[in-house]
Amino acid sequence: MVERVVVVAAGARGPLPDLGESFVVAADGGADAALELGLRVDLAIGDFDSITADGLAALEQAGTRIERHPAAKDATDLELALDAALAAEPRRILLVGAAGGRLDHLLSSLELLASSRYAHVELDAQLGAARVNVIRRARTLAGTPGALLSLHALHGAATGVTTEGLEYPLAGETLEPGSSRGVSNVFAASEARVTLESGVLLAVRPGMPA
Repeated sequence: MVERVVVVAAGARGPLPDLGESFVVAADGGADAALELGLRVDLAIGDFDSITADGLAALEQAGTRIERHPAAKDATDLELALDAALAAEPRRILLVGAAGGRLDHLLSSLELLASSRYAHVELDAQLGAARVNVIRRARTLAGTPGALLSLHALHGAATGVTTEGLEYPLAGETLEPGSSRGVSNVFAASEARVTLESGVLLAVRPGMPA
């Protein structure tokens, strides 16, 4: 069991928070990004259709465990990496990736973050300049007064949503998928508390493009 697993997807860039002694899993071309960020990759996984030859050679030279999958498979490289992260039984998983690229991949990634099979771990993502926190039951989020925060329900309604520390508070409300009710809220303090009775929320801080 480890405290935190960092999953690195293609296009990931810094700056990164202090990762300590995290176990690092790279999803295919995410290995190139991890190496550029100065991370030691413990496991690289995927069909390796996007990693560079130099990146693969560097992994092999470093003794990184490499898990190859066929190109014709039923899961994306990112899903394979997240499942490998889960197998390490961490308390927290941090996904580092890009907010751009293929729209279908980005949508799939966000849906994955809210999957029920990751419900027992604290799951966050840094996607380019954006930060995403998965909220089940309750989370306290550190922020900056005036910073944007949007709440999105996935895989069904999020009920009993209550917030503290936001400019536009919610009090026991239901947020439905397909509704913009939780979009463009604002930190009113240095932290915000979000609780809910059922469902799952993605708390998205879009950040500012570089």
